[in-house]
Formats: sequence, structure tokens, C-alpha cells
Amino acid sequence: MNYKETREKQMELGLIRHGSTAWNKEGRAQGSSDIPLDEEGLKGAKLLAERLQEGDWKIIYSSDLTRARQTAEIIANKLQIKLVLDERLRETNGGLIEGTTEAERIARWGMNWREQDLGIESSASVKARTQSFVKELAVTPVQNTLIVSHGALLNATMSELIPKAMYDQSLKNSSLTSLKLVNSIWECSLYNCTEHLM
Repeated sequence: MNYKETREKQMELGLIRHGSTAWNKEGRAQGSSDIPLDEEGLKGAKLLAERLQEGDWKIIYSSDLTRARQTAEIIANKLQIKLVLDERLRETNGGLIEGTTEAERIARWGMNWREQDLGIESSASVKARTQSFVKELAVTPVQNTLIVSHGALLNATMSELIPKAMYDQSLKNSSLTSLKLVNSIWECSLYNCTEHLM
């Protein structure tokens, strides 16, 4: 996919991980489970929305799962921009492990639970969803765009746009990552930033 060649004008993508949930704090795998934001998550989304007022954002795409949708709705309302829900931006389906902690997984399936077939969505499936979304985004009018999603999907999106980049941090809840298209090349100008939460 030659996404960057389709964009001659400079644009910016803001990648946002949804706000925190009770399951985040409990260390439970969420996957496609529809978990709402907790109080801290709602606050984080509001603080991020205030920060984003400094930019010139035109549209926001979001996973349709509640935790992402709530985050996106708070931002869209604050910025008065259009919100588009897209199920391709959902988190990796966790199959049987959804709702469990690491300790519970080990107790149930043993230390090698990652090597077992527990119905977890394949990385190929996640990549296909991400590629489909990015390819469609590539043919839309150039505009500064926000994307609210989940850790795995945002990392996959970055891998599509900046294939050689290496990022070893887990994206934090309510974090902002900024990608800018400069001379037809995507560059990461801000990564996993949560200064607005401090």
C-alpha cells in the first residue's frame, strides 16, 4: 500500500488510546469486551480534549467499543468536529482470555497459555483490518484527523505508516501520538504523550 504517495499536502494524524477502565486497573484482558470508561478515564478524556483545542482537527474516527467511543465523544463535543465510528478500529479479539488477569490465565491454562489456541484473533487479521482502514483513509480529502482506538490497533497503524519505526513502550490510556506527513513521508513528532494528565 502506497499511502504516503497519495498525500502531497501536509497533514497530521493524532492517534489516541482510549481512557482508563476498571479492567485496565485490574489487569484484565479487554479485547472486544465492551467496557466503559471509569471516572479517571472520563477525566483523562476531558483533559485531552482541552489539549487538542490547540490544534486544527477536522474529523475523528473511533472504535465503536464503549471505552473508545466515550473518549471520542468527549473530544468531538469539545472540538465540535464530526465523529465516525468504525468497527475495524476495535481491539484485538481476546477469545477465551477476555476478562482474565495474567494470574488467572496461568491458573487455568498454565504458563504456556500464549502457545495454546484460545480463540485469540490472529495478528494477520488485525493487520488486515488496519490496512483496510488506512487504505480507505488514504483516498479521503486531506485533513488533520484524530483516531481513537486501542493499543494493538494503534501500534498496527503506526507500523503501516512508519514501517521501520521501533516503539517499545505500551501506549498509555488517554495518550496522544502525533504523526505528520512531511514531503510525502510520515514522521512521528510526538509519541505516547500524557502531559495533559499531569
